[in-house]
Amino acid sequence: MRPTKAVVDLEALTANTVELARRAAPAELCAVVKADGYGHGSVAAGRAALAGGATWLGVALVEEGVELRDAGVTAPILLLSEPRPNEMVEVVEHDLRPSVYSPEGLAAAAAAAANADRRLPVHLKIDTGMNRVGARPDDGPLLARAIAAKADLQLEGVWTHCAVADELDNPFTDIQLERYERVLGSLPDRDGLPGPPRRHAANSALLLSASRPDASPIRRRGRYDMVRVGIALYGLSPGTRLAGDISGLQPVMGLQAEVSYVKAVRAGEAVSYGLAHRFDSDRRVATVAIGYADGARRDYGLRGGQVLIRGRRRPVVGVVTMDQLMVDCGLDGDVSAGDEVVLIGSQGDESIRAEEVAARLDTIPYEVVCDIGRRVRRHYR
Repeated sequence: MRPTKAVVDLEALTANTVELARRAAPAELCAVVKADGYGHGSVAAGRAALAGGATWLGVALVEEGVELRDAGVTAPILLLSEPRPNEMVEVVEHDLRPSVYSPEGLAAAAAAAANADRRLPVHLKIDTGMNRVGARPDDGPLLARAIAAKADLQLEGVWTHCAVADELDNPFTDIQLERYERVLGSLPDRDGLPGPPRRHAANSALLLSASRPDASPIRRRGRYDMVRVGIALYGLSPGTRLAGDISGLQPVMGLQAEVSYVKAVRAGEAVSYGLAHRFDSDRRVATVAIGYADGARRDYGLRGGQVLIRGRRRPVVGVVTMDQLMVDCGLDGDVSAGDEVVLIGSQGDESIRAEEVAARLDTIPYEVVCDIGRRVRRHYR
């Protein structure tokens, strides 16, 4: 079996959930496990998060919710985007909670619920300024009344999503929450139903920053009734300025491969496609069994990317190929085929975090872990 693997520490994920649930309390915690649990495995991640105190799971697609149900997950599952009208039957069949924000979505949800003789809980999404999906604030009360008028629907939640919660000095998060609270204040009477709909707006960044002494009052109360945590669940920071706020959280995933071949390269010779890296002295070069088809970006070596071999940082050289990358080992004669290579994680006294990889690639850690391909086997511990 190919030695390349992503090592997923489920105990760390459960411990992270315990800590995040503590910070969110008394709000509930919704663990976001979309995109195959940010590359960690949605079913395994979902179960570990529920074991740590999450009470909801969040996904993007109907099929992601169905996968969790087929695996035996019974917790409430929130669909973070409005399903297409023809998917609402499957939503009802698998007891998923859809987000809705259009008249067409409401009509399809009500029809599917009526056909199944069930009352479907829905969550009304309000777009408070991100301009991705959601009803405009002025339309929110109208849609809430439309939901209340349909006997087959229940307004279980009203929510929004913050675009710049990781930018601590950006006032737009407060503006979004103010718009959201105005919508909440204008919702129609619930006709004697117990309590208001569940309110949720906080993502990982808002949760982590809400406990700061300089957080605004509205940011501090932005945890409302439920917090949706994604990247923090996996022990990663939602932004460079929040790196200190993830203290107490553990990275959940490591990425490992193996040296497959070592060769001597002479001064003046070059390496990989395009011969983009030329050696100015004799070197030993290790070929490693992982490539861009596995999630190691093609330009990683050109951007100063490093790996760990025998407890030392070593530079990736040349362009990463589909199945392999090359590492400059200097004149170290100890590196040999079969040696473990760490791209993300720890080896000896050294470690490389996903945030470091992201910084070299001018991206975010979300993309780094989500890019780890399916042919990289997940090893759970």
